[in-house]
Amino acid sequence: MWKNVEHIGIAVKNLNDSNKLFETLFNKSAYKAEEVESEQVTTSFFQLGETKIELLEGGSDSAIAKFIEKKGEGIHHIAFEVDDIYAEMDRLRAEGFQILNEEPKKGADNKLVCFVHPKSANGVLVELCQEIK
Repeated sequence: MWKNVEHIGIAVKNLNDSNKLFETLFNKSAYKAEEVESEQVTTSFFQLGETKIELLEGGSDSAIAKFIEKKGEGIHHIAFEVDDIYAEMDRLRAEGFQILNEEPKKGADNKLVCFVHPKSANGVLVELCQEIK
């Protein structure tokens, strides 16, 4: 079952500069910064009500760096919290969606994550995430 928008991921060139910009925009500080080595990214999170904004700065060979090179800074993905990521991955595959991961992997903010290819979701990179218990 899909619960809510968990976060919106924004690709940025420089995390420090972007943190300052979003701190001013939101009038609050990021509550967390974290490196996700498997994705070659450094992230920071802002909490806005029940939704989070995740800023992502990528290493030179990361998917984020390639995204910025191709499209520029901006919204990279939208993440939805689910009750059972394994069941949702199976269901979506059976419905014909292209899932970019064979298995969920550990992502930022203590979550298991997987991604739905934008080609099978009207051009939107969709992330499913589930709290690691």
